[in-house]
Amino acid sequence: MSSAGSGLTEAAIRDINSRWRVPYDGQLTSAPSIYKPKALPDSCKDRLKEAREAIRPHQRELQASEQFSVLLIFQALDAAGKDGAIREVFEALDPANVNVSAFKSPTSEELRHDFLWRTSKALPRRGDFAVFNRSYYEEVLTVRVHPEYLNGQYGGQAPDSEKLWSQRYQAIREHEFHLATANTLILKFWLNVSPSCQAKRFLERLDTPEKRWKFSRGDIRESTFRAQYDDAVMHMLNETSRPWAPWFCIPADDRWYLRWQIADIIQQAMAALPMSFPEAEDIPDQEAKEIRELLKDRL
Repeated sequence: MSSAGSGLTEAAIRDINSRWRVPYDGQLTSAPSIYKPKALPDSCKDRLKEAREAIRPHQRELQASEQFSVLLIFQALDAAGKDGAIREVFEALDPANVNVSAFKSPTSEELRHDFLWRTSKALPRRGDFAVFNRSYYEEVLTVRVHPEYLNGQYGGQAPDSEKLWSQRYQAIREHEFHLATANTLILKFWLNVSPSCQAKRFLERLDTPEKRWKFSRGDIRESTFRAQYDDAVMHMLNETSRPWAPWFCIPADDRWYLRWQIADIIQQAMAALPMSFPEAEDIPDQEAKEIRELLKDRL
């Protein structure tokens, strides 16, 4: 698939400097989870704040110009820190054009449609951010680990799951390419938590009263499938990281480092988009003078 039609957003993506970009050639062999950043936690917090504030002027340009839309996809295993990352990265932004959608288990209505249908309704219009907390990628992660879920997605006999995954990867690549050609900047983040850190966070939820509401026995059961999920993740990253819609696989054990890296990637891409404010309305000098005098009389 040629990427020529996605040139404007792809050029902005190309300028991103990040060690965590997943290569486009399908050659990623392991997903990093444990990483010891040289920066101290307080330093990471400060850098997160700087990156977050650097996004603000570009957010205003995005909203005013209505030239581009931005789709940010967050995927991770349980307790990797998706919710906290989304909250911290977008804390200082104007909520007027930021729409966050959390996709949980599909409803019966959603199961009667193709797997891209429910997220399509939440795609961003030009001038807006759409933040997906989980997404259509669940259909090649959770469903690949639990192929029995396919029985609820098809009216008759479920298709051969081994053939299905390559078809779904192709559908996702084409879907994202279509969005990119329509000036949607797509950035995807896999937050890769280590098994030991995940277990530690589960224990914190179990033993801390104010965090107990987050604890789910279902999450514990699901964590026993870690090897299967790791395999599905590698297939997903290699099959769908492309120049117009890259994955960034970021170690998630250090929360503040993770958040800083996400914000920095977003601000780099936003800064590289060729956006401009609309031309100001041309008002003759005399009319501007009269308007100014009218407004001054109200002071």
